[in-house]
Order: sequence, then structure tokens, then C-alpha cells
Amino acid sequence: MKQVVQNYKSGELAVLDVPVPGCKPGGVLVRTAFSLISTGTELMKVSEAGMSMVGKARSRPDQVAKVMQSVAVNGLPATYRKVMGKLDSYTPLGYSLCGVVEQVGAGVDDVKVGDLVACAGNEHALHAELNWVPKNLYSPVPDGLAPRHAAFGTVGSIALQGVRQGEPQLGESALVIGLGLIGQLVVQLLTAAGVRVVGADPDPARCGLAERLGAVACGDPGSTAVENAVAELTDGHGVDQVYLAAGGGSNQPVELAARLARDRGRVVDIGKCRLDLPWNAYYEKELDVRFSRSYGPGRYDPSYELEGRDYPIGYVRWTERRNLACFLDLMARGRVDVEPLVSHVADFEDAVETYRRLKEGELKAVAVLFRYASAPVEAPAPELAVPAVRRAAAPAAPTRTGSSPVRLAFIGAGNYASSMLLPHLARREGVVLSTVVTTTALSAANARRKFGFAGATTDLDAVLGDPSIDAVFVVTRHSSHADLTRRALLAGKAVFVEKPLALTEDELAAVLATVEESGNDRLQVGFNRRFAPLLREAKQRLGTRTGPAGLRYLVNAGRLQHGSWYLQQGTEGSRFEGEGGHFIDTASWLLGADPVSVYAVAPAGNEDLQIVLRYPDGSTATLSYVTTGASGFPKETLDLLADGKVLKLDDFVRASVHFDGRKRWVSSRLPKARDKGQSAELASFVRAVRTGGPMPVPLESLVATTAATLAVRASLAAGAPVTLARPL
Repeated sequence: MKQVVQNYKSGELAVLDVPVPGCKPGGVLVRTAFSLISTGTELMKVSEAGMSMVGKARSRPDQVAKVMQSVAVNGLPATYRKVMGKLDSYTPLGYSLCGVVEQVGAGVDDVKVGDLVACAGNEHALHAELNWVPKNLYSPVPDGLAPRHAAFGTVGSIALQGVRQGEPQLGESALVIGLGLIGQLVVQLLTAAGVRVVGADPDPARCGLAERLGAVACGDPGSTAVENAVAELTDGHGVDQVYLAAGGGSNQPVELAARLARDRGRVVDIGKCRLDLPWNAYYEKELDVRFSRSYGPGRYDPSYELEGRDYPIGYVRWTERRNLACFLDLMARGRVDVEPLVSHVADFEDAVETYRRLKEGELKAVAVLFRYASAPVEAPAPELAVPAVRRAAAPAAPTRTGSSPVRLAFIGAGNYASSMLLPHLARREGVVLSTVVTTTALSAANARRKFGFAGATTDLDAVLGDPSIDAVFVVTRHSSHADLTRRALLAGKAVFVEKPLALTEDELAAVLATVEESGNDRLQVGFNRRFAPLLREAKQRLGTRTGPAGLRYLVNAGRLQHGSWYLQQGTEGSRFEGEGGHFIDTASWLLGADPVSVYAVAPAGNEDLQIVLRYPDGSTATLSYVTTGASGFPKETLDLLADGKVLKLDDFVRASVHFDGRKRWVSSRLPKARDKGQSAELASFVRAVRTGGPMPVPLESLVATTAATLAVRASLAAGAPVTLARPL
């Protein structure tokens, strides 16, 4: 078999042919599918191996001390031969992998041949095609977790053990110094535990990544941004915990920790950084300094790691193996997402070249995986084609004079139309409510009486054939939207259709085929939130964005009453398909682009959804659509983080923009005055119809939002992100 090795004396890296390890009792023989390069620990070893002997000595003073002790005991010649012999030997690399059990040793009964397992250990989870792994250093991979993600198990356990040492509690705050692989995982674990996190790293890309994965704010530790963020987050008290996940010879991390930790805060060392503790700073705050020993209890204990002797759970709750299983479970349940950390996947045969590129900085990466010939063939990422918008040549929309009213017809006059649309239109100058079309005579008569329609009918064809009607509102049940929109466009009308535009890809394609056939692209979908005055002012106050952003949108949708037609999924689509476009459109408008991929996960037994939208510039929007939340909690809350700024929206009642360490703008209104933008949206639509100017939202954006909404269902079915493929 083949294995990656390094000669510490010469620095040579090689992929060698070595014998297959035997399958000893108390462990399993595992054929590797993916192994993870630790871009911190392993690259440090690779860099040290390339140093001169003096450089090696300076980098490892602990080993120099051992050599000097050996000289005193054994003499210089014997010690020299011993040291040179050890240096001039091949040593293995790697300690985190996922593979398939090929043989089961005696005494093992929790896995069988063919099972997928995650493995740990710098002597047992090596970059090699086959590894023998003792029982306490592997864990079965949960169903549904991708092998490439399970390969993060060991590194994830290191991060998890570090977080456990910090003893975080709900509502606390933390500072993570160093946003490499371990630091990024620590950020996610703390966020999942209900801790508000600030990150520090000199690399802006890593700071942006950490913010997209849950950090409140991140910045260069040498700037004032981190101190300002901590001061604002903690009202000047300092963070409850500091996690040192940085490497290198600088003492800046421990000095920063002392400045930004609160009185009697906890400082946890996970990485390998310089630890010259400034005595006064640590003494005056009585800081609690803790070390995190690798993957957890059991590490460096031969009886645990090699002999398989477990610690009783009543005395040691979290061992190496239990940490490994816990981290795998967190990934399987979507609480930790490692996919954004994967910068590169290399074939195992290209290992030497991959290390060279990493060492020389040619390949900048947070995490790199080796893929082996035995790796399961990964299905191509699911795609959903976004239909092209093509317009046939057609006469421009007529321009009306200011005195010429816009004549509107409504198809449907249910609760939403009667409460959120018609009251705004009935009192708007320059608008004539011409005709209302409903399926029953009485509902048409009620709408005519309440809002002053000139006529009421159940005959749709008569309305579509009336040349005096300028625009048609489609406000019916979801299953009819696409067909009614097509008919109105073919009749030459401007169309305002409530969300959703379509419930299937075929319906969306049919609407666009009608646009191409008729040349009529005068279409608006009822995505009103981008027109909300409070949100528009907040976006203006935030200013132009230069770097990627992270957006978090919580929709506390609540439960529907029994019997609601929204629950008729067989005909009307899912509840999210009905209204989810609202929230996707809002996120895309705030981020100034259309999404390029959609990833959705849902717990069993309810309609709650967690959706991650990715955008071309690296921005992400995380949409939590929750039906099981508290009824008294606001329906919509939103945070947008970018360029050291934060925009916050609280249910269209309150908004604020924060930067430079303080609130720069706050605005609020009475709850009864909550304005979600319907009035402004309708004014824009009427103005476009009257003047013949552009519709309020480009058709391409309406199509992209609809496609992204439909992609949620596709992602749930595939259990994977769905790429939104756009026509060239």
C-alpha cells in the first residue's frame, strides 16, 4: 500500500510503498476514503523539517533539552548517533480520516466489515491507504453524513475538547484568536452552544468566513476593530472566555486575551502559540488559564488508546471516542457545517505536490482533503436550471398622461387582497378599481361594495378581453398563479401576482415562454419587504459594501390553524414554497445579487427549515424558517454583518446600524405602524404601468428568487446543496 512520509533530517516528502498493517485484536483495519490535512499542525512539521539543524533546534527547545540530558548520561558520540538515526528516518503524517472497515479484529463487536468509520490518532489515522485503528480511536459515521465531512472528526474533536474546557454557558461571550481550521470549528461550536463570538485573525478572508459561520464580528488583532466589537458586545466588561487557536512565535494572542477577557474570565489554549503570560495583567483579573489536551481524556494513555480500556461515563463524561462521536453527530444534524472550510480536495497520488503548494503559499487553504481511490464516487452536486429570460420584440408599453387613471382588475379578493392590497389602492389617486373577478357571485359583490369596484363578475375571459383594463392583480390560491399570470400576459396586461409566481420548474418555464411568445414582460411578484421604508433606510445607512457579508434571517412563522388551505400541500405546494420567496428576495436585495446555491435541512416531524443561500461574492444568507417557535416572539428578525458593520431589523418595528464600536443610527415606530412595504410596492407598480417605465423589480430577479425557493425542496430531497445553474 502507499503512505505519505517525511524525512525530518532532509525535509523530503514522499509517497512510499509500505507493507499493509496487520489487523490486531482490539481494533479494525480501515481502507481510507478521505484523510484531512491539518493545515496548522502538519504544515508546522513540514516547515520545521525544511529548516537547518540550528533552525530545528530553535523551533524545538524541549527536544534540545532532552538531547542535552542524553549527552550528560550517554556521552556526545552515542547521543549524536541516536539523534541522527532518528532524524534520518521516515515519519508518518496525518491523524484524521474516514474510511471503510476492511477487517475486524478479535474483541471488536460494534462495527462490521463494510461500515464507514471516522478514525483518530497520529499513529493510527495516517495519510495511508490502509490503517489499523484501535477501538477507542474510531467511531461509526452516522447515516447521511458524507465521508469527506466525517474525515474532519479528529480535528473537530480537538476543537470540541477546547470548547468543553472553556465551560461555555448560554448567553455568554467569547473571543477566538486564530481563525484557521481549529478556530473556525470553535466558532461554530460556540455559536451552536448559544455563545456570542468575536474572532481575531490577520487574514480578512478567514474573518469573513468566520462571520458567515456565526461570529458576531471579526477583525485583525492588531487593529481596534476586535476591541471595539468586544466592548460593544459585552458593555465594556470583556468576554467570558478566550480561546487561543493561533500558532507561531508571537506573544500577541496571550496579551490580547488579557486585555479583552473579563474579570475572572477563562483563557483556553488549544493551539501551539507562545505563552509568556504578562503576570500583572493575568494576576489583576485573576484569569483562569486552562489547557486543552488534544482530542480529550484518554489521549496519551496507552491503556485507553491501545488496550481499549474505556473510562466509566459516570467519572469521565467525554473521552476521546465520545468527543469523536459527538462531533460526527453535530455534523450529521447540521449544527456544524464543515463544507465551507474545504478549500481543496486533492487525489492522494498528488500528496507531495499538494504539501509543496501549501508550504510555499501557492495554495491558500483552511482545510485540504486527500481523496483515495477507494473513496465512494461522489454524486455530482444537484443542479436546478434557472430559466433564461428572453423577450420577443414588442411595442413599448403605452405612456399615459398624468391625468389618465390606471384601470385595475383583481382576480381574487380573499383575506390578503382585502387587508393588505385593496385598502392602499382604493384611496390612491389616479387608480380606478375597474372589475373584481371571483369564483362565487357573493364574494364578488362583497368586494365591490367594500372597495368601490366599478364592476364584479365571475367571468375571467371578459376581464382579460376588456381593452380598457391596464393591469391585472392575481391574488388567488397558489396553484393557479402561474396559469393566470400566463393568460393575463397573453392578453397584453401588466400583471401583479402575489407570491409564489410558480410552484414547479415547469410552471416557471411556462411563464417565461409566455413572456418570450408575447413580448410582454410587464410582471411584478408581490415581494414587498424590499420596499419597507424602515429596511430601505437601514440599508442606505449601512452604506456601500466592499467585502462579503453574512446575513441571518429568523422567520418565526408559527403554526397554522387546522383546516387552513395552506396545509393542502398536494395541490398548493408547501407552506415555504408559498411564502418563502418573500425572505429570499429580501436577502438577495440586501446583498445586491441572486443566489448561486441553496442548501436546506429540516428536522423530522415539523416544517422548520434551515436554509443557507450562497452568493457570487462569497456572501451567505442563513434563513431559519420556524413553525415551532414561541407565539409571542417577533415574526421576523434580521442581522446583516459586513465590513465591520451590523444592520439589525426587529420585525419592521425597529432598525439600527452599528459601526465604529457604537450604534450610529436607530429608528423605531409603533407596532401598529409596522410597514412591510405593501404601499410603496403598489405605488411603484402603478407608476410603472402609468409611465411605461421599468417594473419595480427586474424580471431576472423575480425568476432567480422563484428558482431559489423551488431549490429548497430539491435540496431537502437530495440531502445536499443545489447549484442554481444559469444559462450562458
